[in-house]
Amino acid sequence: MSGVFVAGTDTGVGKTLAACVLLHALRRRHARVVGMKPVAAGAVRVGNDWTSDDAMALRAASSIAVPCELDNPVLLPEPMSPHLAAQRAGVPIEIDRIVASYGQLAERADAVVVEGAGGFLVPLSARETGADLAQALGLPVVLVVGLRLGCLNHALLTAEAIRARGLRLAGWICNRIDAHMLQPEDNIAYLRAHLAVPLLADIGFSAKPDPRAVSVHLPPDWA
Repeated sequence: MSGVFVAGTDTGVGKTLAACVLLHALRRRHARVVGMKPVAAGAVRVGNDWTSDDAMALRAASSIAVPCELDNPVLLPEPMSPHLAAQRAGVPIEIDRIVASYGQLAERADAVVVEGAGGFLVPLSARETGADLAQALGLPVVLVVGLRLGCLNHALLTAEAIRARGLRLAGWICNRIDAHMLQPEDNIAYLRAHLAVPLLADIGFSAKPDPRAVSVHLPPDWA
């Protein structure tokens, strides 16, 4: 496996954290590992340049540095749905361009972790969604589930949408984002049974989670 697409059940479930967890785990197997944030909505200024918090986190977890136009080809100023942010900025989100950037990253790296934006079906334009991007990339998908009330429905619906696109759901990551959730272990057991793919990592609740400290169970075919 040279690449994986990280999808979320919603925004705010910890996709960036999960992607960084995967990057650190893959670095134990490969010399050249890089993260990619194809579409980032919400820019921050660092020195004389503009970037995004997500892109910076992925770069910090990567083992190689690449041009920003490759690991974050679409950077939008405002933190809103990508299709609206792109419309307001006058910047079209072109899936073909993103796929080309991914191809250049794959040539430079042994493994690429691609983090989607928002939920799996987040709009990128009036006609295309994050699912169309995932389908164009054709990568195995890792689903990030933010463990909170309602996550079972969101996780199963997203898994169904992933599989309906003909994509392989390669595993899932549990992120315990609600420290007060009732019966979390029972929810995890239900998802284990019904998602029917490996649980790659179980991220405990933390105000400042460290992706390097999370235990990850990578499948053998990811070697």
